[in-house]
Amino acid sequence: MFLATLVEAKQMTGWRIHTYVLMRNHYHLLLQTPEANLVAGMKWFQGSYTQRFNAVHHTRGHLYQGRYKANPVQFGKGNLEYFRTVSSYIHLNPFRAHLCGMGYDQPLESYLWSSYPAYIGLCKKPPWLQCSQVYRTHGLP
Repeated sequence: MFLATLVEAKQMTGWRIHTYVLMRNHYHLLLQTPEANLVAGMKWFQGSYTQRFNAVHHTRGHLYQGRYKANPVQFGKGNLEYFRTVSSYIHLNPFRAHLCGMGYDQPLESYLWSSYPAYIGLCKKPPWLQCSQVYRTHGLP
């Protein structure tokens, strides 16, 4: 439901989604906003997802604490390293949360609520996931 709602937001806003991870109490997205519509898009996305989640699970109230936090990430010749750092940060979030990865029972690529398995070819890449820029920042074709 999270990904379906994210795809709807992408279709409405024109966002380009590069990486994502959904954790128990938060999520991370690396996305581009070709239009100046991040605030409106996030309001719709979080509100719609919360309503849908609450309806399915018969709960009420907010899912996430407070407002979303957005950190601008420039993508250009001088900023490739930071773009790469942010994408790696997102993909490594399940490891930092002690859920999987080296030293745990499950490898990092077993965490299904992340774009990481698609990036390394363990599952089919969704057509809306924009991988080329992240690959390029890692020196991959």
